[in-house]
Amino acid sequence: MEIQKHSEDGRLTLKVEGRLDTNTSPELESELKLDGITEIVFDFSGLDYISSAGLRVLMTAQKAMMVCGGQMKVAGANDMVRGVFDMTGMSSIFTIV
Repeated sequence: MEIQKHSEDGRLTLKVEGRLDTNTSPELESELKLDGITEIVFDFSGLDYISSAGLRVLMTAQKAMMVCGGQMKVAGANDMVRGVFDMTGMSSIFTIV
Protein backbone atom coordinates (compact mmCIF):
# COMPACT_ATOMS: atom_id res chain seq x y z
CA MET A 1 0.00 0.00 0.00
CA GLU A 2 1.14 3.52 -0.77
CA ILE A 3 -0.17 6.68 0.89
CA GLN A 4 0.23 10.23 -0.35
CA LYS A 5 -0.63 12.80 2.29
CA HIS A 6 -1.50 16.45 1.79
CA SER A 7 -2.67 18.84 4.49
CA GLU A 8 -3.78 22.43 3.93
CA ASP A 9 -6.16 24.84 5.68
CA GLY A 10 -7.61 22.21 8.00
CA ARG A 11 -8.15 19.67 5.20
CA LEU A 12 -6.25 16.38 5.20
CA THR A 13 -6.23 14.42 1.95
CA LEU A 14 -4.94 10.87 1.95
CA LYS A 15 -4.56 9.15 -1.42
CA VAL A 16 -4.41 5.43 -0.76
CA GLU A 17 -3.26 2.93 -3.39
CA GLY A 18 -3.11 -0.87 -3.23
CA ARG A 19 -4.72 -2.97 -0.50
CA LEU A 20 -6.10 -1.68 2.79
CA ASP A 21 -6.23 -4.74 5.03
CA THR A 22 -5.05 -6.12 8.38
CA ASN A 23 -1.40 -5.77 7.41
CA THR A 24 -1.60 -2.22 6.02
CA SER A 25 -4.32 -0.52 8.08
CA PRO A 26 -1.90 0.42 10.93
CA GLU A 27 0.09 2.44 8.39
CA LEU A 28 -2.99 4.43 7.38
CA GLU A 29 -4.00 4.86 11.00
CA SER A 30 -0.58 6.32 11.80
CA GLU A 31 -1.12 8.99 9.12
CA LEU A 32 -4.28 10.25 10.86
CA LYS A 33 -2.78 13.10 12.88
CA LEU A 34 -5.90 15.21 13.30
CA ASP A 35 -4.78 18.24 15.29
CA GLY A 36 -6.36 21.23 13.55
CA ILE A 37 -8.03 19.04 10.92
CA THR A 38 -11.72 19.67 10.22
CA GLU A 39 -12.05 17.73 6.98
CA ILE A 40 -10.59 14.41 5.86
CA VAL A 41 -10.75 13.22 2.27
CA PHE A 42 -9.77 9.64 1.53
CA ASP A 43 -8.92 9.39 -2.17
CA PHE A 44 -9.47 5.73 -3.00
CA SER A 45 -9.09 6.04 -6.77
CA GLY A 46 -6.08 3.71 -6.55
CA LEU A 47 -7.44 1.37 -3.87
CA ASP A 48 -7.85 -2.23 -5.03
CA TYR A 49 -9.21 -3.85 -1.87
CA ILE A 50 -10.51 -2.91 1.60
CA SER A 51 -11.07 -5.29 4.51
CA SER A 52 -12.85 -4.90 7.83
CA ALA A 53 -9.58 -3.63 9.33
CA GLY A 54 -9.59 -0.82 6.77
CA LEU A 55 -13.23 -0.05 7.55
CA ARG A 56 -12.31 0.23 11.22
CA VAL A 57 -9.74 2.95 10.40
CA LEU A 58 -12.39 4.84 8.42
CA MET A 59 -14.89 4.54 11.28
CA THR A 60 -12.30 5.92 13.71
CA ALA A 61 -11.70 8.90 11.41
CA GLN A 62 -15.45 9.44 10.95
CA LYS A 63 -16.01 9.47 14.73
CA ALA A 64 -13.14 11.93 15.24
CA MET A 65 -14.63 14.28 12.65
CA MET A 66 -18.09 14.04 14.23
CA VAL A 67 -16.65 14.98 17.64
CA CYS A 68 -14.98 18.14 16.28
CA GLY A 69 -17.85 19.11 13.98
CA GLY A 70 -15.82 18.28 10.90
CA GLN A 71 -16.52 16.02 7.97
CA MET A 72 -15.04 13.00 6.26
CA LYS A 73 -15.40 12.06 2.59
CA VAL A 74 -14.45 9.04 0.53
CA ALA A 75 -13.65 9.86 -3.09
CA GLY A 76 -12.92 7.77 -6.16
CA ALA A 77 -13.92 4.37 -4.77
CA ASN A 78 -14.16 1.67 -7.43
CA ASP A 79 -17.08 -0.77 -7.72
CA MET A 80 -15.44 -3.38 -5.47
CA VAL A 81 -14.80 -0.91 -2.65
CA ARG A 82 -18.29 0.58 -3.03
CA GLY A 83 -19.67 -2.96 -2.89
CA VAL A 84 -17.96 -3.51 0.46
CA PHE A 85 -19.40 -0.23 1.73
CA ASP A 86 -22.87 -1.28 0.55
CA MET A 87 -22.68 -4.81 2.01
CA THR A 88 -21.52 -3.55 5.41
CA GLY A 89 -23.93 -0.61 5.56
CA MET A 90 -21.07 1.88 5.55
CA SER A 91 -22.35 3.62 2.44
CA SER A 92 -25.08 5.13 4.59
CA ILE A 93 -22.53 6.32 7.18
CA PHE A 94 -19.76 7.70 4.97
CA THR A 95 -20.07 10.59 2.53
CA ILE A 96 -19.04 9.01 -0.75
CA VAL A 97 -18.29 11.32 -3.67
